[in-house]
Amino acid sequence: MVEVAYMATIKLGRLEEVDVRKLWSHEQYDFSNWLAKEENIDLLNEALGLTLVDIEKEVYVGSYRCDLVDSDETTGQKIIIENQLEQSNHDHLGKVITYASGLDAKVIVWIVKDAREEHRSAVEWLNNNTNKEINFFLIEIHAYKIGDSLYAPKFEIVEKPNDFIKTGKIQASSGKMNKSQSERLAFWTRFNEVIIERGRPFNVRKASTDHWYDVAIGTSAAHLGITLVNKENCIGIELYISDDKSIFDKLYAEKDVIEKELGLTLDWQRLDGKKASRIVYRIPSLDFDDHSNYDTLMNEAIDKIIAFSKVFKKYMK
Repeated sequence: MVEVAYMATIKLGRLEEVDVRKLWSHEQYDFSNWLAKEENIDLLNEALGLTLVDIEKEVYVGSYRCDLVDSDETTGQKIIIENQLEQSNHDHLGKVITYASGLDAKVIVWIVKDAREEHRSAVEWLNNNTNKEINFFLIEIHAYKIGDSLYAPKFEIVEKPNDFIKTGKIQASSGKMNKSQSERLAFWTRFNEVIIERGRPFNVRKASTDHWYDVAIGTSAAHLGITLVNKENCIGIELYISDDKSIFDKLYAEKDVIEKELGLTLDWQRLDGKKASRIVYRIPSLDFDDHSNYDTLMNEAIDKIIAFSKVFKKYMK
């Protein structure tokens, strides 16, 4: 009874939406500069399910300038972002298409304060009638506070490509997957749930039938990867360096220190004669025919990725 009485006295705040112009008065000098910072672009990454890196501001397309140009660390695709801290209009829709064409972008992100219905319909039409490799996002930016709290920005997706939400379901229902593909899709689907349960220590990727799952490390020159190697009954945790032996050599010079900090013995693969290099740790006991230890394996994989990110970032600077 005492506990009930105590709960009844708790005061709750009221969530209040704030005009985004109070946070950023100018799209270019305030909002674009704010969004270009790593900790802020991560908010957009979470909303989109992408990993944006190598951000450029005010990139010229003819006599016009695109607000932000990025690339997705995992796919290497070029991404453009056009910001509009007001109600969407035809002028900015035209700019978005012009920038996408001029820069050969594969992902187009249009951020607005308020999306008009006709522009939502236009973006939907573009997604349904353009090449499936071209993806348009229409996103609203909102801000909230409770009492005298700090302002909290939030990206709300108004329109996005169908493939971003349907691909996994189509694969699962098509009946064309072999056993390995089916098992990988099931593993990554549960893996994403575990990531979310742990508070999203890194961005969730779309579950697929691939044997790998890539995680950003803050540079397009390298990324972290989780690989399912069922024939060897293990999960690989690796730093994958796509095309820069100097990065591998720099890290290898610190091999003993890095392994000591991680508390792991790593497999250092310079792969002479190939562009890529890899640094790998293997977690044993993966078995597609026995899922009883999956949560344990997944949590260990997440722990190792977090540790890899912390340690390797320090030595890659």
